[in-house]
Order: sequence, then structure tokens, then C-alpha cells
Amino acid sequence: MKIGLLSDTHGYVDDQILRLLGDRDEIWHAGDFGTLEVSEKLSEVAPLRGVYGNIDDKDIRLIHPKVLRFNANGLEVLMTHIGSYPGKYHPDIRQEIKTNPPQLFITGHSHILKVMTDKSLHNLLHINPGAAGKHGFHKIRTMVRFNVEEGQVRDLQVIELGKRA
Repeated sequence: MKIGLLSDTHGYVDDQILRLLGDRDEIWHAGDFGTLEVSEKLSEVAPLRGVYGNIDDKDIRLIHPKVLRFNANGLEVLMTHIGSYPGKYHPDIRQEIKTNPPQLFITGHSHILKVMTDKSLHNLLHINPGAAGKHGFHKIRTMVRFNVEEGQVRDLQVIELGKRA
């Protein structure tokens, strides 16, 4: 299963992003779509799973939940926009992570790309794909692609999309 993961598009999706997602089986968006049009464009490329972010309006919140938990090809995934990092999980999600840890925890919000493990929770993999959009303090726009094979993340690629400005 080929996955394209992005976050913090803030209303911006260009042809480069759509091309990079073109061969994916699913697209996952970790919030701050910015506009309903972004959600619609991504859905035209591949099936979309996403959560709303703090800048997303009621139209996006009607389509995408705050927290999404699902199984993808044997991988238990938990996704929310504001989740923070291992050891400093946001209070809104901390209890769920500790009582029922997923194998993969995905967040956005910080605009900082991070891929790390939480060794205190059975090597839970945490991914924040950074920001794919042009709004924010980040200098380089990023996204992540990977495969899910038999419940494992494989062939993870960090993709730099170019400068924000």
C-alpha cells in the first residue's frame, strides 16, 4: 500500500504535489487543509484520509474529524493535527496514546518535519510531515511518502518541495 502524507497545506496544492501523489494508493493529510478545494483536489488523485486542523473552517470539519484512528494494511494508525511529540504529547491525545498506543502516530501543526520513535511505547513511530503549503515560518516545504507492508512502514521518503516563498 503506497501512502502520500502531507500537512499544513494552508490552501495551497501545486502540480508538483499532485504529481508526487499520483502513484499513491491513499493520501493522508494531517490537518490545516486551509480550503475545501485542497481536500477535493487531493480526493481526485487518490482516496483521502484526513483530520481537520486549527485553521480549518466548519466545511472541512464536517468532512474530516479531529482525530482519526484506522488500520491500514495491518498498521494501526492514529492521526490528529495537534499532537506534539514523544514525551510531550498534547493533553487532548495523551491518554489515548498511553492506554491504546497505535503503531504509527501522525501529527501536523508545527510545520517541522520529524520522524522519530517513542521507545517508551513499544517503538511507536511518530511522523510529522512538516508543511507542504506556503504559509508559515518554515523555509522548505515538505511531505513524506512510504509504503505499508504487512503492518510495517517501509521505504520512507522525505520529499523537499522547494522554498516556501
